[in-house]
Amino acid sequence: MVWMVVRDALLVLAAAPVIYYLVAILAAVRFFRAKPTNSSEAPSDFTPPVSILKPIHGLDRETYENYASFCKQEYPEFEILFCVGDERDPAIPVIEKLIADFPQRSIRLLVGSKPLGASDKVNKLCRMVREARHDIVIVSDSDVRVEPGFLRGVVTPFSDPKVGGATCFYRGITDGGFAADLEALGNSADFAPGVIVARHFGGLDFMLGAVMATTKGHLAEIGGFESLADYFCDDYELGNRIAARGYRVELSRFAVDIVYPRETIGEAFRHQLRWNLSIRFSRPGGHFGLIFTNALPWAVLIGAIVTWRVAVAYLASALAFRILMAILVGFRGMRDRLVLRKLWMLPLRDAFAFTVWLASFFPQRIQWRDRQFRVRDKRLIPVPSRELP
Repeated sequence: MVWMVVRDALLVLAAAPVIYYLVAILAAVRFFRAKPTNSSEAPSDFTPPVSILKPIHGLDRETYENYASFCKQEYPEFEILFCVGDERDPAIPVIEKLIADFPQRSIRLLVGSKPLGASDKVNKLCRMVREARHDIVIVSDSDVRVEPGFLRGVVTPFSDPKVGGATCFYRGITDGGFAADLEALGNSADFAPGVIVARHFGGLDFMLGAVMATTKGHLAEIGGFESLADYFCDDYELGNRIAARGYRVELSRFAVDIVYPRETIGEAFRHQLRWNLSIRFSRPGGHFGLIFTNALPWAVLIGAIVTWRVAVAYLASALAFRILMAILVGFRGMRDRLVLRKLWMLPLRDAFAFTVWLASFFPQRIQWRDRQFRVRDKRLIPVPSRELP
């Protein structure tokens, strides 16, 4: 009798991923219909000057092309600040070439930053904000590539004084390798639908790290980037603290690109594991809830406790909605062609995501560039060199 109750309860829970897919589809239709996704159609009468902040550590794939895309913005006034750790950083020659190739742009290279906290990225942001000339600041990772209308698409929400921050979806540009495709597919087919659903049920109280826009005034209200210098999830903390002050965090319809490196399955696994850990430490409820957004493990469970014929029928139905969600969000909404090309990889992506999710429950050290950390109370704790293998 007890087993039958448990079995029935599990079967009811197995409906959750399908319900999630349906909710994500409806939320995505509403979100992308609300405003045009084409940035060239965004209002053009609000173009305040902008400072773009780029914390740099080493080289990414196609580094010059990534940086140059920011110099080609169709926007009246903006500056770009790059900050590297020291004069040995291999990105310096690339930035110097950029300055020479785009003399019409205001581009500055800053070398070094005060070690205010464990996060080298945030330390650099602290210096760049102090030296930025304009009130609106946009933080962008070094592997981001944008289209010419990017600034207009991200800055437009700030015409509303109730908006305290803006952030963007991101697609993946890969070299065609299996591991990179598997990871990049998750941006548009997994992560973006989850963000849309979160927004649908209460708005955003976090930002997405690829692009984070706010103002110096709002930063001052939360204690500046200095208050985030020890935090693992600076993107979550920034958005959460701005939202806690009563401001809205706006999700732009404008998607940017992340240029993925050539990577192995192991490297993709470690990168996705760090992303899962960031959710676990910042939003533990949301992290646990990821199990209800993936139908694949539930299909295996149904096969084990009922029959495999029922499991196959369940998975086929769930996969139909899964594919529709990926197409509506990734391809139609974000214009990510990778989604259509790699639809066949969705079951593999789901299996990969579930494996990473399970691994994220175990104690982990965070590998960030060339340093290792533990996380305690959301803060980064550097691992002493004597403890490293």
